[in-house]
Amino acid sequence: MSYEIVVKMLERRGVTIQSITEIVHKLQIAYNPRLTMKDCEDSVIAVLHKREVQYTLYTGIALDELAEQKKLPQPLQAIMEADESLFGVDETLALGITNVYGMIGLTSFGYLDKEKIGIIHQLNSKGPHIHVFLDDLVAGLAAAASARIAHADPRAIAYPLNPPDAT
Repeated sequence: MSYEIVVKMLERRGVTIQSITEIVHKLQIAYNPRLTMKDCEDSVIAVLHKREVQYTLYTGIALDELAEQKKLPQPLQAIMEADESLFGVDETLALGITNVYGMIGLTSFGYLDKEKIGIIHQLNSKGPHIHVFLDDLVAGLAAAASARIAHADPRAIAYPLNPPDAT
């Protein structure tokens, strides 16, 4: 598996590193005012280099493309075409990406899944393409890259093992 393949698959579906980077920046800038777009881009790229992230993206994108080609068995084909709200498998798959960097990514994913920022909104809109999985996968990717930045913030507080009494 390779980073280049997954980037090409994303681009074929209308998703660029830049579009994900913009979401990450929006998520983290309030917590780190010195954060640059380059920092965010580097984090997105680092997440995309993880093998389990690549596998997850391959799977979700393939299912979206098979649904567009009407090659899925029923009732899965109908569920994908309707983007059934109770399906939930798309979010479950995306959480595999989110969890690579811990629980902080989960809250960001929930926010992005609800608010549909940037390219996520475009992917979620009804149109000629089916992006049942991809909108959630991009949200998971942005949430993981955001969590990676939060974990690396040198301003994070280190707590002592035996804090002094507060008396």
